[in-house]
Amino acid sequence: MSQPPARWTDLRRFTPARVALGRVGHAVPTVAHLAFQADHAAARDAVHAALDVARLQRDLGIAVPCVHSEAPDRASYLLRPDLGRRLHPQCRLEPHPGCLAIVVADGLSAIAAQRHAAPLIAALGLDGTVIIATQARVAIGDDIGVALQAEAVLVLIGERPGLSSADSLGAYLTWNPHRGRTDAQRNCVSNIRPEGLAIPDAAAKLRWLLRQMRTRRLSGVTLKDDQPLALL
Repeated sequence: MSQPPARWTDLRRFTPARVALGRVGHAVPTVAHLAFQADHAAARDAVHAALDVARLQRDLGIAVPCVHSEAPDRASYLLRPDLGRRLHPQCRLEPHPGCLAIVVADGLSAIAAQRHAAPLIAALGLDGTVIIATQARVAIGDDIGVALQAEAVLVLIGERPGLSSADSLGAYLTWNPHRGRTDAQRNCVSNIRPEGLAIPDAAAKLRWLLRQMRTRRLSGVTLKDDQPLALL
């Protein structure tokens, strides 16, 4: 078995990406192949796993209503992304005019929302109206924001799993949510997990973005992330 050069092996200290695996003939070593299969299985499991709503409500420590999208099941959710973007018309929410809506959504990794959403909300320390949404895409936050009459919405959602990150949580902030908002009108903080962006750092970033959003009354590409400059 040939070994990769030392300079490539050193890179493995800095990234979970598949670099410097070595080779056996024309194939990778058995250990690397088995690790790939295990990570691939974890990613598939994350996509198909169901959010344990009752457990999440206990972790949040407050009475949190749960809504769902127009996708009737997981298969429909995966095949029809448009259904996951819309709040089911039978779901009713009590308006809280001017609130910050905090939506915890399963997305493409319920595991991420299950593990990291409650600790992140606790770290944020924000006064917001928390909603759980299942079979949900990011844009469902716009419908929820309209129903709550919210000034802004923060969607915490499981991101598409990678082969080294099956539990990555994304956070999307949108000012003045309404149906028809595009991704260009949102601010995203991604890869929130212990091996990525730590929860305290993510919370600090989101609080900074929210302050800027409320001051300037906008979000998305027109709201530049100048937090590093501000800290300097």
